[in-house]
Amino acid sequence: MSKKLLLRADDLGYSEAVNYGIEKSIKEGLIRSLGVMVNMPATEHGVNLIKDCDIALGVHTNICAERPLTDPSLIPSLVDENGYFKSSKVYRESTEDFVVFEEAILEIEAQYHRFVELFGKQPDYFEGHAVASQNFFKGLEYIADKYDLKYSGFSMGGEPILIGQSMVRFYMESMEPDYNPRTMIEKMVAETTDSIVSLGVFHPGYLDHYLLNHSSLLTPRCLEVDILTSPQVKDWIRQQKIELVDYRDV
Repeated sequence: MSKKLLLRADDLGYSEAVNYGIEKSIKEGLIRSLGVMVNMPATEHGVNLIKDCDIALGVHTNICAERPLTDPSLIPSLVDENGYFKSSKVYRESTEDFVVFEEAILEIEAQYHRFVELFGKQPDYFEGHAVASQNFFKGLEYIADKYDLKYSGFSMGGEPILIGQSMVRFYMESMEPDYNPRTMIEKMVAETTDSIVSLGVFHPGYLDHYLLNHSSLLTPRCLEVDILTSPQVKDWIRQQKIELVDYRDV
């Protein structure tokens, strides 16, 4: 047995600048698993940047940015009066889960099929973006079960969860004050064991006008690109005799 780290990037497709930061984090850095937002204006731009990379690809299912793939009239609980998804801020400020399970399934399934169209294969894993809704989570599990996909749930309390055949502990600190990606990676290495895979969730990217007007996660994206591509960090991980794995390995 060896200690294992799984370093994942989310948000391919969010914007062209995000795509370029993710591309660098894969081709020059430590990222080996990548979540794709399939409904965004910059999705195809991002896919073209990384389509030849040997990485695990997942559906980063999105119900809070841009337009749905489903007819908005069929999913009224998810969209505003203009047919755009309700924002993550609306979800955070709500005191109830307004997502209708049956409507969520329609959009989740549409995004799964769009991924298959883009890549010509099933995703290596399946999960969701930035929304705390139990009905959304139930919908993700339902579609993952329907198509026999590797569902990557999320543990907010730090307890390991089963993904595939492995017990996995999540780390995601990008929204915390004074966030340092290198410190998080060092903590992951210190806390991983032979029986638990440490999974770090990152959002590497650069900034452009679209992102500045649509995301609250800004400077940490650039910092993550720097850390994930740092020769010093890569050398340090090698010295720890840590095995870097992706979702195909769990």
